[in-house]
Order: sequence, then structure tokens, then C-alpha cells
Amino acid sequence: MAKILIVEDNALNIKLFCDLLAAHGHQPEAVTDSRNALDAARAFDPDLVITDIQLPHVSGLDLIRLIRKDDDLSRVPIMAVTAYSARGDEERIRAAGAQAYVSKPISVVRFAETVDELLKSDAEGPKDPEPDAQLKSDEPEIDNPESRANQVDEGPGPGEAGGEEDA
Repeated sequence: MAKILIVEDNALNIKLFCDLLAAHGHQPEAVTDSRNALDAARAFDPDLVITDIQLPHVSGLDLIRLIRKDDDLSRVPIMAVTAYSARGDEERIRAAGAQAYVSKPISVVRFAETVDELLKSDAEGPKDPEPDAQLKSDEPEIDNPESRANQVDEGPGPGEAGGEEDA
């Protein structure tokens, strides 16, 4: 059983992720306020961190960078779950230090497979993350006009947990 920290501000997504992980025998712990995520990770000592990117207060990209700089957490695998699909977003997310990227709306099968792959690769021996040198700065990422990374999410969209489906 793996301990998995979920950093997500949407209650429906938290329920979906926690239920899915618990059904696969894992111990999920949710954090809804990204300002508390680093302390929660230190206290929970997770085997995996799953984080949204578009979070209020501390962005998921900044959180990933903070985890990578933390002596106790730097080797914990990170999976980003996000609705971003603009050109370059996945590269920025991976460059910040995430090992995996799953887009919303999530495929339950892909989500579970990615979690299993990350836990398996971590059990085989953690790899040193090698974030892109240009993103190692302590400064938050500069807004990219092609990216939705700094927009505020008003809630789930069509096809997302809690969103309305097109007829």
C-alpha cells in the first residue's frame, strides 16, 4: 500500500482521485490549499505526490519546484494532473520536476496505470530529477500567453469530474 498525497482544489476531483486510489489499495491524503502542501508532504511522507497545476496561492509548478528542492522530498515521484493543453505546457511541467503528466478529463485506466508505473519505478530506485536549468530559479514562472497555467479555474469543464457533458 502506497501513501499518496493529492494536492487539488476541486472537491469532485479529490473524491474521484481518493476513491480510485483507495480502490487500488493505496492510502490517499488530500490537501486542498496549496499553501499547506509542502508541510503536509513532510508530515505524511508520501510515496507519490499527485498535484493539479492550476492551483490558487501556490501554483502546481511552484509546488513541484519546492518539493524538488526539499531534502526529504526531492526523490518522491510527482504526477501532474491538469487541464492544460497549450503547446509547451507538458514540457514546462516535466522541466519543473514532474515525472508524469495526465491531462483532464482523466482516463481512469491511464490514471491508475501512471500511478502504478511511478510507484514501480520508485521502488526500483529513485532517479535524481533533472529539472531544466532555465527553470531552477526560485522565481515563479513568467506568464506565457499561450498557456492557461496562470488562469483561475472556475470549476470543472465538460467531460471533467462534475462538469456537464455535451448532448
